[in-house]
Amino acid sequence: MTFEFEPIGVLHSCFKQRFGIPSQARLATSARGWIEFYPPYDREEAFTGLEGFSHIWLMFQFHQSLDNDLSFTVQPPQKDGAKFGLWATRAPNRPNQIGQSLVELECVEKTKAKVKLHLKGIDLVEGTPIIDIKPYLPYVDAIPDARGGFAHHAPPPRMQVGFTDIAEQQLIEVENNYSDLRQLIIEVLQYDPRPIYYRKKSNKKIFVIELYDLGLRFEILDEQNVSVLELVSAAEDQTDTQGR
Repeated sequence: MTFEFEPIGVLHSCFKQRFGIPSQARLATSARGWIEFYPPYDREEAFTGLEGFSHIWLMFQFHQSLDNDLSFTVQPPQKDGAKFGLWATRAPNRPNQIGQSLVELECVEKTKAKVKLHLKGIDLVEGTPIIDIKPYLPYVDAIPDARGGFAHHAPPPRMQVGFTDIAEQQLIEVENNYSDLRQLIIEVLQYDPRPIYYRKKSNKKIFVIELYDLGLRFEILDEQNVSVLELVSAAEDQTDTQGR
């Protein structure tokens, strides 16, 4: 029997490309986005009571991994050099391309019979198809004594994040237009967003991450320090971008 999923909406994200997205939801708590729902799933009555929940589960499709070859062993970003089975990881390249993320529900916005869900702590790229949402229930979803295998604890930050004078000035000029932009930049860069193979094999030092409509140009100074060089319009700078 074959099942076909119909998306109920699409996620609009501060992350415009895969490069730079945290490996798990809520590692970058300042990462924001919102869900646009498709008719008829945008009916106001479908959201009655949802505002009483602080967090929700998102079921979604890894739509940018559809053409990748499937591998049954995966090297997680927090385990340099070690490989684990596909079912022991949350790798995006999966047989049915289904993912789930636990995110914070900032608010439910209702305007002109349309509903938007504003979210924090997301780990999804712009345009991600949303398959379903469900409320997070602390009394059953939280298991304090659960075992986490090789990922029992959150990964520690790998990098110290600094800003050049130019970047500091640019940040001051634009940060009122973006909620928690400075903190978001730090949260993204402190885990070293470079793919594992880039950390080991490439001498490339300067990269660009797209956050909102900004291009964040940064330099890897050494294995423990990264410097934000400047902020530019994402449309102005399409170079030095590396996807994971």
